[in-house]
Amino acid sequence: MRTARELAEAEGWAAVTTRRLADLIEYSQPVLYSHFAGKDAIVAAVAVEGFAELADAVDRARTAVGSPPDAVHAVAEAYVDFAETNPAVYDAMFSRAAGLPFARPDAPVPLRDAFAGLRATVAPVAGTRDPDVLTEVAWGALHGLVTLERDGRLSDGNHAGRLATTVALLLG
Repeated sequence: MRTARELAEAEGWAAVTTRRLADLIEYSQPVLYSHFAGKDAIVAAVAVEGFAELADAVDRARTAVGSPPDAVHAVAEAYVDFAETNPAVYDAMFSRAAGLPFARPDAPVPLRDAFAGLRATVAPVAGTRDPDVLTEVAWGALHGLVTLERDGRLSDGNHAGRLATTVALLLG
């Protein structure tokens, strides 16, 4: 998984093939297939690992500050930073690992932990709003910012303003 991740970060997911991974880790393809059904399974494993890392980043950001509004801002920054620092992993998490179940009880623990960390951040500022819905909106807004900025679809130089506005909207 580490090799797949490193290769994807360096050259993109198109460069990650089971043949190339087998060569890089010095195993035969049959040995690789004994651990993973194929590239999609490798991508899914990288995605699950990414969600565990995102959950950790969210928890560290939330607990490093004192007030709930500060936590929302810190978590928003940590989320965006994670996506910017790990673009291939983020892509695996949200675009490539299509078979992962989200928002269901059978979702892998790291996915549920990432959501729980975001929920723990926004619940104290939810007021009369449903904290689960607010968490989904927060996740959607942050993901949208990350994706649109990464694809060059937003104006240059306004990242901080967009993030601050998103946080202000979440705070109500």
